Amino acid sequence: MSTVIPLHPVNALGDCGDLDLQTERGQRAVFCGLTGIIWLHRKIQDAFFLVVGSRTCAHLIQSAAGVMIFAEPRFGTAIIDERDLAGLADANDELDRVVSELLSRRQDIKLLFLVGSCPSEVIKLDLSRAAQRLTRLHHPAVRVLNYSGSGIETTFTQGEDACLASLVPELPTQDDTRQRLMVVGSLADVVEDQMRGLFKAIGIDEVDFFPPRRSTELPAIGPGTRFLLAQPFLADTTRALQARGAEHIPALFPLGVEGTTQWLHAAATAWGVPPQRVLEATQAPRQRAEQALSRHRALLSDRSVFFFPDSQLEVPLARFLHRELGMRLTEVGTPYLHRQHLAPELALLPSGTRVTEGQHVDPQLDRCKQAAPDLVVCGLGLANPLEAEGFTTKWAIELVFTPIQGYEQAGDLAGLFSRPLNRRLKLVA
Repeated sequence: MSTVIPLHPVNALGDCGDLDLQTERGQRAVFCGLTGIIWLHRKIQDAFFLVVGSRTCAHLIQSAAGVMIFAEPRFGTAIIDERDLAGLADANDELDRVVSELLSRRQDIKLLFLVGSCPSEVIKLDLSRAAQRLTRLHHPAVRVLNYSGSGIETTFTQGEDACLASLVPELPTQDDTRQRLMVVGSLADVVEDQMRGLFKAIGIDEVDFFPPRRSTELPAIGPGTRFLLAQPFLADTTRALQARGAEHIPALFPLGVEGTTQWLHAAATAWGVPPQRVLEATQAPRQRAEQALSRHRALLSDRSVFFFPDSQLEVPLARFLHRELGMRLTEVGTPYLHRQHLAPELALLPSGTRVTEGQHVDPQLDRCKQAAPDLVVCGLGLANPLEAEGFTTKWAIELVFTPIQGYEQAGDLAGLFSRPLNRRLKLVA
């Protein structure tokens, strides 16, 4: 099976009229937005993420990150205890004290995020006002911002969206109208370096990445800024950037050979670079990626896959698995379906594919069991029960923690889906 590489601009509206689009509302089985701290604290190297929450919040992040007790990561939790809940202590005074102790001990911190949680929102703790107060207190050494990672309002990857949206007002203003490209969404440093090299090879030298590796290197934004999304879950960030005059470039997401090529081609079209130059500049990495994918295609081709909603990566992943690896899509569930951002992706899904926005977990489990797919992509809470019933599963959280964007990671991305099937075959044997 060969990869199809579009050499024309993608219609921003797309065409998904022949898909079976459904919306469900009911009990959900997803992580909260606090989980985004796990990859954000690695990306922004002089930032600290202080969760204002309960011991449960602390245990969640500690477990998800796998941080040992002797490590000193750039995140922590200011515990809301019984005294705060009972009103015996002023939560704002306690927060000020914790932040002062933290900053006196960690002088490498230049940007501090106060991250809201379910408990802080239940007691109506105004972290926005607290961030303004703490900024005045610790300026200019430290900038303090806030965003919500509460499971009441957000799911899993929306934590990154809320974080980046809170950073957008801090971006300096670009005075001239000179065109600059901004890549929006957290990418592993090695992937960022690869992408920068590819853009340079096709003739785009002025490229910024948001978020940057250091908070002191925030990219400027102005009327000449055009941006590509590296992640599909950045709806609030997109609106904030557009409100400041930046223009979104519609594109597939850079997953697999087809997605990466079209993503680069969309930027090249906006810069007036001919399609042939994109193909010439990317020939070698495309060939490496194709060779890497071929090793997994024999195992994955004609296998069925069922996506439970979790990370909002489900639609681009479904496109990649179907078009580049030949998998059959049983159902593609996603927590939220941003139709404008995903229109190019939806247009490439096979006719009749059931795409479900939201979740009502019991009926969806029934549909999954009835379909009996070869592979189920789901959250940790559903994986073990499904494995116990004989299903082969892939943890959706791995698809966010692992570098999967770009040509050089295409084989690794395919391997995340082939390994569970290969493990099952060995167990059966």
